Amino acid sequence: MRIGIIGCAGRMGRMLVAEVLAADNCRLLGGTEQAGSEFIGQDIGELIGVGALGLPVGEDAAALFAAADAVIDFTTPAVAAANAALAADHKTALIVGATGLEAKHQDALRRAAGSCVIVQAANMSVGVNLLLGLTERVAAVLGDNYDIEIVEMHHRHKVDAPSGTALALGSAAAEGRGVDLNMVSRRVRDGHTGDRNRGEIGFATLRGGDVVGDHTVIFAAEGERIELTHKASSRTIFAGGAVKAALWTKGRPPGLYSMRNVLGF
Repeated sequence: MRIGIIGCAGRMGRMLVAEVLAADNCRLLGGTEQAGSEFIGQDIGELIGVGALGLPVGEDAAALFAAADAVIDFTTPAVAAANAALAADHKTALIVGATGLEAKHQDALRRAAGSCVIVQAANMSVGVNLLLGLTERVAAVLGDNYDIEIVEMHHRHKVDAPSGTALALGSAAAEGRGVDLNMVSRRVRDGHTGDRNRGEIGFATLRGGDVVGDHTVIFAAEGERIELTHKASSRTIFAGGAVKAALWTKGRPPGLYSMRNVLGF
């Protein structure tokens, strides 16, 4: 499978490049950066330290989509939304790992998915997606007798909060309870807040250092507490999941899929 990488010179982009190069059943077609980037024209292989590949960093995303079987995008919500239209135009599979998507970005992905395969996930890790399934199941079993709090920590440079994974965990918990997360979510507590509302799903955000990503879902009741935790120590787990998703798209009908579809649960 011919795979292209959007944002190939970034920290995550370089890991995606390395993961594609290491896979036996796919090959790196190329990668792009935004216009004006200092990396335009540089050899992608030399960027990641494996020697020249004869693949210069480009800036024409449309050309990449036209030539690739699948394209992976871990950049920004706005870029991912724009690339969804390109994926639809060229019937190219798109793997979206960007976080912080708003309703307008999600709408763009849904529209494009009528013409191409899109796999979108706030977190491509197999372990995190297992955590999502467990969270939904535990929330369904315990009901609102247990208070749910979701705690996440990331490196100091992360720009969105709560993390996309934390919000996905909140959605999984809400799905398990059969409620709308928007109606029960509590993002901020400050000052004299009073008693906690029954059925509330709370979020706490921590930022600091070089933490790749820690997520804990806490189910707390009188006399006991259940905690489900995932800690990422390397971003390679996200790259590996993204390449797995790209390979999974082969032969699939158009639609908007998740990593749970890819992993079969």
